[in-house]
Amino acid sequence: MFINLSFLLYKGFRNIGGFEMVKKELKIVNIVASTSLEHDIPLIKLAEKLPNTEYNPEQFPGLVMRIREPKTSALIFGSGNVVCTGARSMLKLRESIKQIIKNVEKIGIKITAQPKVTVQNMVASGGIGMDLNLNMLAMQLDNTEYEPEQFPGLVYKLNGTRATFLLFSNGKIVCTGTRSESKLKEALDLLVKNLLDLKKKS
Repeated sequence: MFINLSFLLYKGFRNIGGFEMVKKELKIVNIVASTSLEHDIPLIKLAEKLPNTEYNPEQFPGLVMRIREPKTSALIFGSGNVVCTGARSMLKLRESIKQIIKNVEKIGIKITAQPKVTVQNMVASGGIGMDLNLNMLAMQLDNTEYEPEQFPGLVYKLNGTRATFLLFSNGKIVCTGTRSESKLKEALDLLVKNLLDLKKKS
């Protein structure tokens, strides 16, 4: 059950063209976002001061910071650029950025800028409440990839959107590529419309 409204993106029922009610639901499971603290960060000092960090500059130029609450991770670069991943809502993403700033300030760096957060990708999972014939969809839908011997899901790149869906035969879905909750909802609506249009023709 998706009952936590802060995590629930969209849940609805529709009756299209006389077909049975379609239950659609998606829950955000990961948001990848970038921002800048607009201040140079001494990564070696940060790694020495904070136990929740990993820094191996010979392998990668960024420092990994793990945040316990909300449970997220961040890549922090010496330039002050930050990539945050793991948040399951925009609220949790903002809380994570605030926690990153607090951690940076523990080494005497004062962050005065109000970081502008840019969402790079949202990943959501859920279902559309109907079984899917993936072999048929692979033939009838454009922009699909389906190799059942290698992976049980069908990859469907939705025309006119940034969204790419993973579709499974039991109606479970994963969506990636959108950058806002509204665009994610639009992609879900379009996906279901396309599937029901095919069902009408069959």
